[in-house]
Order: sequence, then structure tokens, then C-alpha cells
Amino acid sequence: MRILHILDHGLPLHSGYTFRTRAILTAQMARGWEVAAVTGCRHGKFDADEETIDGIRFYRTPRVNSGPPVIGELREVAAFARRIEAVARAWRPDILHAHSPVLDAMAAQRVADRLGLPLLYEIRAFWEDAAVGNGTGREGSLKYRAIRALETRAVRKANAVAVICEGLKRDLVARGADADKILISPNGVDLGLFGEPLPYDMALAEQLGIAGAETMGFIGSFYDYEGLDVLIEAMPALIAARPALHLVLVGGGPMEAALRAQAAASPVAECIHFVGRVPHQLVERYYSVIDVLVYPRKHMRLTDLVTPLKPLEAMAQRRLVAASDVGGHRELIRDGDTGTLFAPDDPAALAAALARLFADRAQWEARRARGRAFVEEERNWAVNVARYQSVYQHLAGSRAMKDSRSHASPVNA
Repeated sequence: MRILHILDHGLPLHSGYTFRTRAILTAQMARGWEVAAVTGCRHGKFDADEETIDGIRFYRTPRVNSGPPVIGELREVAAFARRIEAVARAWRPDILHAHSPVLDAMAAQRVADRLGLPLLYEIRAFWEDAAVGNGTGREGSLKYRAIRALETRAVRKANAVAVICEGLKRDLVARGADADKILISPNGVDLGLFGEPLPYDMALAEQLGIAGAETMGFIGSFYDYEGLDVLIEAMPALIAARPALHLVLVGGGPMEAALRAQAAASPVAECIHFVGRVPHQLVERYYSVIDVLVYPRKHMRLTDLVTPLKPLEAMAQRRLVAASDVGGHRELIRDGDTGTLFAPDDPAALAAALARLFADRAQWEARRARGRAFVEEERNWAVNVARYQSVYQHLAGSRAMKDSRSHASPVNA
């Protein structure tokens, strides 16, 4: 079976998007499927029109001249469709597998229609809600409603749809999508790449000034919806309850300057440590020195509908997890069993929950083991990728049947 993946961007860029993509494609190749990927105009600079990275073949699409809103996006879709079609004619896939955002689905659908190929459209988040979460859009605006309409149309036209969680599926069904054609392909961890946790890195702990301390932290991107301002606001109450506690923040993003200023003004500023961005291959060192990973996402459509990847990485690393009680987290964390949930947007609730967790060390090892087992059994990409098989087989079989009918000799009455 040959699957051509249609992507917004890909390796060697590092993001949650590219890591999920790498995990999917690597696991598919391990099953004996042939895969390749075409990245879109927004991937940015590249070294060659075709290149292989981590064993994955990528075809690149050149940037297009920017234009005013709508016209610029339509130019991107047209250019991307031309590139996908050229690759598809040469590589001859059985299936097109487009990944969000919706512009990718629009370009892929044009090619699917022209070449008679089946299309699976995979949604990782709704583009309009991600814009609201990133502070670049407003819920209910004209642009928001237009993108939502395009998403609904793309889902209706695709032969099959995959989403990363139940929240996204429920939303699509409420819009009128056929539930039977929606596959849930949840976020997972490639345990071959991110498997065994490292031992405690004393040298790193001493470098950060947290050796011997109780530690909690966040590793990821600093967007407003992540709620890191709530976490920093909770720190004085946490330090009052646990004087040896330190907070380690690894990463960067749009909110970094504001968060650093907030931390500097905190009465417990000396207990808050900003590390900055670190190479992905070094991330496991930071997991090794953090007792509890905290995910204080704010309550909004994006966080209610979409499950994040980072809590799964923390569980794979046998770290404790604590997170706000929003829909996306509830699909990953069982409160009091594999993690701790606390009320969102509430520094006092966060502080109280974390203080209780640090006071209950006797339960830590059992909880770490349950979290790791959850990832191994339910969120391991080596297992998860099998979810695509029946859908791929159905789509490929439907195409083969259609082709055999179109090439059948006419029967004279």
C-alpha cells in the first residue's frame, strides 16, 4: 500500500506537528507500507526539491508570492495542488492522506478529484480555534466563520476523516458530519525514540540551581492558552506550603516576555527558572530533573476540544502530571489515578492541588507506573498506527472496484 501524506510543514523543522507526523510515518513504514510526504508553501526554506530525513521521503513546494487575505491563501492552495499532483502522477499512491490545516485538505481534494484517488483528511485542531488560542483570531468573527465553513466542507467532501480525540469528533458530528466515516487516531508517543527515561541529571540540576529541591515544570510552547501566567500567579501560595519547591519553564513563544516580567515581579522570583528553548534531543535531560509536569491550560473551545501531546511524553518519561480540568486533558488523565486535575483559570485551586500532590509522595511510584502503562498500552504509536489499516484498505478497495468498473467491457443488450 502506498500512502502520500500532505503536510503543512515537516522535518527537519521541530514542532508538535512534525513529531506526530514523524511518528505516524515511521510506524507506517515499520508495518511495510510505502509512504512519502509533500510539504506545503509554508514549510519555508529547504535544501532540495526532494530529500530524505529520518528515513522519510519529503517533496517540497516552493513559496508563492504573498497577496491580500483570501487571494494569498488561494494562491497557496493552487501551487500546493500543482505540486501534489506532480508527485502523485510520478509516485502513484493508492491514497492521499492530508493533514490539517484545511488549506492542505483543499489542495489535496483538487488532486483527488483530478486523479480519482481516495482522500483521508486528518484534523489535529480546528484552524479557527487555534487562531483564537494563539491570540491571532476572534471567535465568531467573519474570518472565524469562513474558516469553519471551509473545514465543514472539507470534511463533507473527503472520503474519510481522522481526528485526534473525541472532542473533535463530537464537534464534527454536531455539524452534520457522518460519524461512521470519522476515525479517532489519538496523540501518542514513539517509544522507540522517546522511550526509557534518563536517570536524574545531577549536573543539570546544579546548573539550574535546583539540586535537592522539589521541582515542577513545563516543557513546551509559551502560548496564552497554556495558562502559564496562572501557574506563576500560584507560586507564592505554593512556596508558602512547600518552601523547597522550584518551577522550571523550558521553551519559548509569544508569551515569553510577559511571563518573564510577571515572574520577575513575583515575591518568589528566585524560585522560578526560565531555561529557554532546548534542542529536542536534550529534552529528556530536563524531564529527569522535574518531579511534576504541570499543564494549566485555560478553559476555551481549543482546550476543551483538543488533546495535547506533552502530558503523554511526560507519562512516557515516568513523570507525574498535573493539569487543568478541561476536556482535552480529561481524555488523557484519570484524576487521582494517572494524574491530577485541578480547576482551570484558578491559581488557588492549582496551588492547593499541587501542594497535596507533593505531600503525598507515598503514591508517586505507583502513579508513575500507571501513567507509563497507559502510554504503552493505549498511546504507543507502534500500536496506534494500526487504526489506519481498515480505513486505508476500505478506501483502496473502493478505488480498485471503481477502476475495474470503469475499465470493464460494455455489455450489449
